[in-house]
Amino acid sequence: MILIDDTVISSDVADEFFVCDLAKCKGACCVEGDLGAPLEEEELEILERIQDDIKPFLSEVGLKELAKTGAWVKDDDGDFSTPVIKGRECAYALYDDKGYLKCGIEQAYFAGKTDFRKPISCHLYPIRLAKLADYTALNYDRWSICSDACSNGASLGVPIYVFLKEPLIRKFGEKWYAELCQEIEDRKEE
Repeated sequence: MILIDDTVISSDVADEFFVCDLAKCKGACCVEGDLGAPLEEEELEILERIQDDIKPFLSEVGLKELAKTGAWVKDDDGDFSTPVIKGRECAYALYDDKGYLKCGIEQAYFAGKTDFRKPISCHLYPIRLAKLADYTALNYDRWSICSDACSNGASLGVPIYVFLKEPLIRKFGEKWYAELCQEIEDRKEE
C-alpha cells in the first residue's frame, strides 16, 4: 500500500501490468456489468451541459435512452452512473465500423466538440476509486474481460500506473503523480 496525501494506493497499481487491447475485448467494459459507469457528483452537470455537443457521436438507441432517463441515473444506494440500454451497454457507447464499442463522449472530445473527455471512472479503468473516512482508495479492479489487457501490458512491460498516467494526472495532479512514481521507485530499491 502507498500513501500520498489523502489517497491510499493499492500495491497492485504499481505491480500489475495492463494495456487495453481493443482488438481483442472490443470495448466489453462499456457493455458488461450491472450498471453504467460510476459518476462523480461534479460530472452530472457537465454531462447535462454537453448533451447537444455529443449527440452526433451517439447511437440512435443511446439517444432514445438518454431522452428517457436523462444524462445520468441515481441508483438505490444513492450513487450516480451513466444510463444503460436494456441493462447492457452504456447509453454513451457506440459501435464503430469494426464492431468495437467506443465512448461517444470521448469521440466528441477528440473531434474538438467538448472539453470533457469522458467520466473519470472510465478514464481511470482498471483503477476504481472508493471513498473511505479520510482517504480515497485506488484499487485495481480485476475483471476477466480484461485478461487480454493484462497479457498485453505484461508483454509490453507497462504497469497500471504508467498506462494510466494521463487520467491519474487529470484526477490527482502532476505533483501527486510524480510522488507516486517516486514512491514506486523507492520501493523497488528496498
